[in-house]
Amino acid sequence: MRKVNFSKSKFFYEKNDLLERTFWFGIHCLKFLRKLPNDPEYRLIRFQLGKSSTSLGANYEESQAGSSKADFKNKVKISLRETRESNYWLRVIKALEEGQNEELDQLLAESTELKNIFGAIVNNTKL
Repeated sequence: MRKVNFSKSKFFYEKNDLLERTFWFGIHCLKFLRKLPNDPEYRLIRFQLGKSSTSLGANYEESQAGSSKADFKNKVKISLRETRESNYWLRVIKALEEGQNEELDQLLAESTELKNIFGAIVNNTKL
């Protein structure tokens, strides 16, 4: 997985690099999906993972403009659900694939970390 270089955008993302992480997670998932076979089951996975992996970042982005704490928490909960779904589809791919795939392992690790981060945000946001 590509390591994000903050040198050009440090000022913008220093306060909230989770925006950057969720954006790049979606991009990396989309690029990874291009490499999967064009079998019917993989087309289903490609569609589902493509939606969930980009939706988690879009909802987190939207949470930053929440009109209230409840709105913020709701958007983060949606990001958490989408992250959990992304993790699920990545695990399905892992079960279907033969051999070791470092890129898939990195995506799985990132989805697990994002799931933990969003869970902590939801649990620590007081209404």
